[in-house]
Amino acid sequence: MDEVRIQQKRRPSADEAIAMDRRRKSVSDKLITGASQITMRQSIIPVALVTILFFLWGFAYGLLDVLNSRFQVALDISKGQSSGLQGAYFGAYFIGPLTYSGWFVRRFGYRYTFMLGLIIYCIGALMFWPSAVKRSFGGFCGSMFIVGSGLSTLETSANPYIAVCGPPRWSEFRLELSQSFQAVGSVVAPVLASYVIFKNVGTDGKSLESVQWVYLGIAAFVFLLAIVFYFAPLPEITDADMADQAEQTTAATGFKDKPFRKQHTLFWGVLAQFSYVGAQVAIAGYFINYYEQARPDLNAITAQHQGANFYAIAQALFAIGRFSAAGLMYFTKPRWILLTYQTLIMLFIICAITVNTGGANAPNWGGVATLMLVLFFESCIFPTIFTLSLRGLGRHTKRGASFLVSSVSGGAVVPAILGNVADKVGTRTAMVIPLVFFAIAWSFPIYLNVYKGKELDAYRDTPVGGQQNETKSDLNAAGVLTEKGVEARGFEVA
Repeated sequence: MDEVRIQQKRRPSADEAIAMDRRRKSVSDKLITGASQITMRQSIIPVALVTILFFLWGFAYGLLDVLNSRFQVALDISKGQSSGLQGAYFGAYFIGPLTYSGWFVRRFGYRYTFMLGLIIYCIGALMFWPSAVKRSFGGFCGSMFIVGSGLSTLETSANPYIAVCGPPRWSEFRLELSQSFQAVGSVVAPVLASYVIFKNVGTDGKSLESVQWVYLGIAAFVFLLAIVFYFAPLPEITDADMADQAEQTTAATGFKDKPFRKQHTLFWGVLAQFSYVGAQVAIAGYFINYYEQARPDLNAITAQHQGANFYAIAQALFAIGRFSAAGLMYFTKPRWILLTYQTLIMLFIICAITVNTGGANAPNWGGVATLMLVLFFESCIFPTIFTLSLRGLGRHTKRGASFLVSSVSGGAVVPAILGNVADKVGTRTAMVIPLVFFAIAWSFPIYLNVYKGKELDAYRDTPVGGQQNETKSDLNAAGVLTEKGVEARGFEVA
């Protein structure tokens, strides 16, 4: 912080930060680049480029459940064995952000972390080919772990980058809007998989040739995207920038720089995120089983087929919910929206457990409808917890983001608990498991609204990034900072 305060005497402008991105070199995390001051207009291109990544891992996640059912038939494995794919995918989220990817983004910056994540994703996608040739489920789990490692690396960099790239008052709005395209990818992937990608599976349903070609195509696209990100205009935002921004924004509210171990709001947010993601994945994974139990008038095969269609509708509601929440965040406080949506989740999951409008031979449409509404109100929770947990972290922003991304590993824990309970008491009653975890997550917005409202509202009201603080000296005719200007302004490019 002493180094930050020395640099604050001559804070670079946003234009200088944008000019620096053309050098494509890593920047010291202790250097104020001025990127935390960029305006909404200046942030449009970088945010749009990174939003492509959100669609990419939404598409990958959307294929996950389809691959589960595909492998059950093609490789003659049980439902329990097929859940190994989820374990591999979400297990990678626990390991990567807390080890190599968290260190990498602090050492080399956002641009090169994007490229690293895409390259790891590319390698994992390529590994699907030999796994399909050998018809090895263990190979597929290993490939999915590598894919999850790449995607967790992308999330370690993309989520905080969207949150901090632009005026801080629109942080939640930006991430919510970008995450909306992730939800679109999750809807598009299973539809394409069912009707186009995995349509030709042989007369016995055991062909894996389509899996080989799909992931080969994904690998080629991801590799090209890594090249695009090398040349993309992405201003680097350092932890020093975030420390500077935190002091500018919340000094009037009594902001004090604290060591990482005392960032209690962050750790509460990590617990809430772990609980929420675990409950969300559990409900998604057992939605079709819930529908099957709610339709005693249908045979198991017909119920599963119809349940898949209703799940697609529920996923579409999830995507619509994200866009609606993003719109609301443009006009009102994100902490209010988070509390409202999580309260409604609690209400409708309780209804999904207790309501039974059917009977021994009649469908329980009330329970199905309330469970679908749970998915609608789940929509905004992840990105909103993420951004509100990062508020005020300053120089700890990148490390805090790594912890928040690692909390996605809750998706490997809660579904396993729900599945074992459902085997004993039925899926509808077993929904009490995600209810418990939703209750833990619900405590976070209550805490924010009661104790942190003033500090969070300071970010909502700040003028930082609202207008350009442009300086024209040392700029060429095109408005680009010259090499001489870079040296004159004291930039230390690592």
